[in-house]
Amino acid sequence: QVQLVESGGGLVQAGGSLRLSCAASGRTFSSVAMSWFRQAPGKEREFVAAINWSGSGTYYADSVKGRFTISRDNAKNTVYLQMDSLKPEDTAVYYCAADPRGAYYYQTEYDYWGQGTQVTVSL
Repeated sequence: QVQLVESGGGLVQAGGSLRLSCAASGRTFSSVAMSWFRQAPGKEREFVAAINWSGSGTYYADSVKGRFTISRDNAKNTVYLQMDSLKPEDTAVYYCAADPRGAYYYQTEYDYWGQGTQVTVSL
């Protein structure tokens, strides 16, 4: 059974940092792209960042470009999201997703999802 487990969320003040982790188990994800999405209360789930299988290609939503960094450690089957200069508008549940069938920024292209981790940024 494929499982993605996020961790690292929490409460942080504006301007602070958090590092999210997503550990994959049940199969090897070292050959597939992985992504982060987020969903704020009352809003649609939105794309945050993606990384190709080797880590050589990374992609970001405009709202997080320059502040967030996605990376992966294929030996550990884990993808990370380093979030710096956090803003209150970054408050959301953050989800890890793996192996998109098509465009990486469309949530409908993913079959594998984690349960999410809450990130709350206070003023």
